[in-house]
Amino acid sequence: MSEAVAQTVASRFSELYGAEPHGVWAAPGRVNLIGEHTDYNDGFVMPFALPHTAVAAVARRDDGILRLHSEDVDSGVAELRLDDLSPESDKTWTAYPAGVVWALREAGHAITGADIHLSSTVPSGAGLSSSAALEVVVALALNDLFSLGLRGWQLARLCQRAENVYVGAPVGIMDQTASACCESGHALFLDTRDLSQKQIPFDLAAEGMRLLVVDTQVKHSHSEGEYGKRRAGCEKGAALLGVDALRDIPYADLDAALARLGDEEEVRRLVRHIVTENARVERVVSLLESGETRAIGPVLIEGHASLRDDFRISCPELDLVVDTALASGALGARMTGGGFGGSAIVLAEEQDVDAITKSVTEAFASAGFTTPRVFEAVPSPGAHRLP
Repeated sequence: MSEAVAQTVASRFSELYGAEPHGVWAAPGRVNLIGEHTDYNDGFVMPFALPHTAVAAVARRDDGILRLHSEDVDSGVAELRLDDLSPESDKTWTAYPAGVVWALREAGHAITGADIHLSSTVPSGAGLSSSAALEVVVALALNDLFSLGLRGWQLARLCQRAENVYVGAPVGIMDQTASACCESGHALFLDTRDLSQKQIPFDLAAEGMRLLVVDTQVKHSHSEGEYGKRRAGCEKGAALLGVDALRDIPYADLDAALARLGDEEEVRRLVRHIVTENARVERVVSLLESGETRAIGPVLIEGHASLRDDFRISCPELDLVVDTALASGALGARMTGGGFGGSAIVLAEEQDVDAITKSVTEAFASAGFTTPRVFEAVPSPGAHRLP
């Protein structure tokens, strides 16, 4: 499969640029099992990589030119001069790969140009990190072609900087780290403060379960204002409580912290979500490590309620997925990703998958919503070079 994909993308590269690529790389999208909006609060997250990937065929150039093409965008080859790259100057898709080149050069790495052709199977706008996959695959390819010697977490940091500064989207570090560092058959327990990682075995099929992703087809965009407002509110909460980040508020001290916030009701809600969500991540890690996989279901449900009621980033479509799946026998369900659309995840017994899928699809039809896209999420490998 990966060889066929590599050959297809390499062949298209040759058509576009009139020469063979120097290699083909892939980087996955991700689903976050638990730990939502905690990453920019120095907290805990637990994503795993999807089988859906962004694939890049790349050749090195030495003339200061960057040429970009995407199979998924209806436009020709974009040609940019490396010396002209500047933050927030580009509002099109090319800002993501160009931003990575800019971030690498800003960090002192001698990138002298590249020809890049991209193709992605990560659904865009579904909360599955299509932009992070695009960034990481370009970063990994350039890391290899220019012999930079950077490790996965270092590439993730540079990709986050590209999205924060060059694109202008205030995202945390989780998506890029998941794409760069996840392992097949595992979820990644990541401390976003120090970037320490632990791979947690997560093989649902071996235990007779499945994790479904339900893409509501409601598009969201991180660079729009609501995400930034939540982040600013969390930073305000940390400042009012006298801590560097909300990660520093222990779960046991939550009630006292909320009382200190007085009548700052919106900030109180944001703080409550972050502190309880960090605790939920630690509970899920503990349950998985002790073999109590089915017991994570109620924790996922709690997480959705917190995102819906405290963080207020759910939407009718996401709530309908969760409510319908649970009514149809799911072990757990919650929205995943940045919110305001995108996807939900559903933990289910293998034998219940078809009935749950049917119920959710019918519920969307009855509500007049666009038909959702439902697929199984299988923990897959992080970014790598294709054969």
